[in-house]
Amino acid sequence: MDRLILLLLASMLCSAAALAQRANVYDSPQEIRTELADALAARAQAEARAARYDAAANKAENAASRASDEAAALAARVQQAEAGIVAAQARIGMVDRERAVLREEIGREQQPVVRLTAALQQFSRRPVALAVLRPGSVKNIVYLRAILHDAVPQVQSRTAGLRQRMDRGRELRAAALAATQTMRAEEQALGQRRTQLAEIETRERLAARAAGGTASRESDRALALGEQMRDLDSLVDELDRAAALRSTLAALSGPRPRPARPGEASVAQPEPELAAAEIGAPTPYILPVSGRTVTGFGAPQGTLLSRGITLAPIGGAQVVAPAAGRVAFAGPYRGYGQIVIIEHPGGWTSLVTGLARADAQVGERVGDGAPLGVAGPSRPTVTLELRRDGEPVNPLLFAQ
Repeated sequence: MDRLILLLLASMLCSAAALAQRANVYDSPQEIRTELADALAARAQAEARAARYDAAANKAENAASRASDEAAALAARVQQAEAGIVAAQARIGMVDRERAVLREEIGREQQPVVRLTAALQQFSRRPVALAVLRPGSVKNIVYLRAILHDAVPQVQSRTAGLRQRMDRGRELRAAALAATQTMRAEEQALGQRRTQLAEIETRERLAARAAGGTASRESDRALALGEQMRDLDSLVDELDRAAALRSTLAALSGPRPRPARPGEASVAQPEPELAAAEIGAPTPYILPVSGRTVTGFGAPQGTLLSRGITLAPIGGAQVVAPAAGRVAFAGPYRGYGQIVIIEHPGGWTSLVTGLARADAQVGERVGDGAPLGVAGPSRPTVTLELRRDGEPVNPLLFAQ
């Protein structure tokens, strides 16, 4: 009985150390629970978006719209798998923390049991056959058996709590294994979905290249403009002015035919413009990545205040368009990595920075959830800014 308890204790301690899958990077249990809840919510939202895009792809009447919706659906499934990985990591973190506390409790409670077991072993070390050959040994054996008879129930009662903790340790071990298997399944699904998304993006890129060089020339002009601008705010302002000019030119009516009688000629009246205030924020509006918010809107950043929010996704996370619009800039910008700027109707602009790779093309129309690129491989951060007529707006007010 006593040796069995010691063997079980040693087995639990060794297996607890061997099954640790990752270092605990959380500061508190509350942080782990919040991370788990956010990841599960993000996973459910991504799953709902994927279903919505699949339905839109099935109803699409042309190949271009169908391909766009299919790419958005795959990007949503990639984010669904990423959120599942984060949730599994949070579960493993919870199990690791509880197992660490349990190991400390078992270590404290096993000390008196070990001392008691050692004393009993010392009493019973002499074999019975040899003890009969010595005078008085039989009486000692009788006393020893009586002591053991009374001591075993005491050992069992005092180790009841210890055995319960050992049972809890086995449950935690099983939970850790289940969470690890779930994470591996999500990682496998993530790899497959990324491969499928890359195939669709490659086909769309080849089709766009075959369509002509207009997008290429516009991209070159956007990159040249980015080199000329001194800071990111100047670049966004210049792109906003260009977008406003395009909107004004697009709103102009075409040439009117010459009247049959010159006396009937009249001056064309300008068409009333739709006020920007009458056009609401872009909807639906979603966050470009799933991750923990590390910098909120208006938070201090040195001597300035944050103009957007900064998210910390997993390495290589899929980045998508927060809302439908036109890509005004896509490429590297000093100090911000790869960035993407999207123009929305009504004077709204979304700025996404911190990408490791930008897959969007300048001039193309993207829908909400369309893939824009990927985040960095190691501890990435992605920043989202939403502006209206150049003024920063908190994107969390509109994010779904």
